[in-house]
Amino acid sequence: MLDIEEFKKSIGKKSRLLGIDPGKNRVGIAISDENKVVSTPLKTILKKNNSNFLNEIKEIILENNVKGIIIGHPINMDGSTGPSAQSAKDFATFLSKNVSIPVSMWDERLSSQGAFNLSSNLDINVSKKVDKLDENAASFILQGAIDYIRR
Repeated sequence: MLDIEEFKKSIGKKSRLLGIDPGKNRVGIAISDENKVVSTPLKTILKKNNSNFLNEIKEIILENNVKGIIIGHPINMDGSTGPSAQSAKDFATFLSKNVSIPVSMWDERLSSQGAFNLSSNLDINVSKKVDKLDENAASFILQGAIDYIRR
């Protein structure tokens, strides 16, 4: 797993990135354009086990020519880390050992809230918002990372 600066150097100029909002059962996935300007929600994967999840991720990487993965790191508002941050870190370590592209983490404070608020501005009913929450949160995380990378 790379820190964001090493990640930035390793992904190349024209490359698509995946954003992942890891959850215990639901994993939100977002993807960027190759110029790393815009993040778009892609899908939510229901994680039955690590094997099925890994196969889906590898398929997405191949089909979309993805060159790097950003994983949300749920740090507490006071900057401390709790069980969910450790779980996300374990997830990132697992993923970096099982894919051949760079993996990094991005501070995701407020991403779920931000994604929910963002979808609140759209005319979408609440159940649809909840269904799309994970992939919207992944998009929110990825957008923060690509904005930083482009600086």
